[in-house]
Amino acid sequence: MRLRNVPGAREMIIESPFSIQEPERLKGHWSGEFGNHHPIHIEVGMGKGKFILEMAKRNPKINYIGIEKYSSVLVRAVEKTEDFEGNNLRLIRMDAENIQDIFDEQEVSRIYLNFSDPWPKDRHAKRRLTSARFFERYQHILKSDGRVIFKTDNRELFDFSLEQVKEAGWILENYTYDLHHSEYNEGNVMTEYEEKFSAKGNPICRLTAYRH
Repeated sequence: MRLRNVPGAREMIIESPFSIQEPERLKGHWSGEFGNHHPIHIEVGMGKGKFILEMAKRNPKINYIGIEKYSSVLVRAVEKTEDFEGNNLRLIRMDAENIQDIFDEQEVSRIYLNFSDPWPKDRHAKRRLTSARFFERYQHILKSDGRVIFKTDNRELFDFSLEQVKEAGWILENYTYDLHHSEYNEGNVMTEYEEKFSAKGNPICRLTAYRH
């Protein structure tokens, strides 16, 4: 996917009250940033922010942090926050590989991975957000009763992810190859990609995993 450079994106992100510029300083202190001890849910690779913004609106007693690597994408999420009146949302521009630099041990209650980059070439498998390498990172920041929830329309990536959950030593709580026609669809919030793919008739896969 080619990303177009958006003029003024970095400036708009910096000026947003929801954007965190030095997240490393908040490691272990996110409750102070939000001013409460509510659970912290993060979305890694949040894209244009439709999912996490809707989740924050629906669940004011949960603090949400969206992570996105590209300014040209993150700025679209920033634009969506203009009418958001809550204080339970923060946005960070960063590479997910550095996630342990900004969250302390057991600081996060839930991790959402939505329609992550499939990195289709075998040599790039470690870059996939559902690789055992990333589950090892999640192991450190996730609470003992926390969950990782992954959605995709890419069947090959989903099958890979099911294998990686086991390889990482995690437990697969549930999974489905057709979310929208399953018992797990209740309360489901769709992402931009999810709306696009499901409109084409593509089934959406979803899994939930937790650590030992």
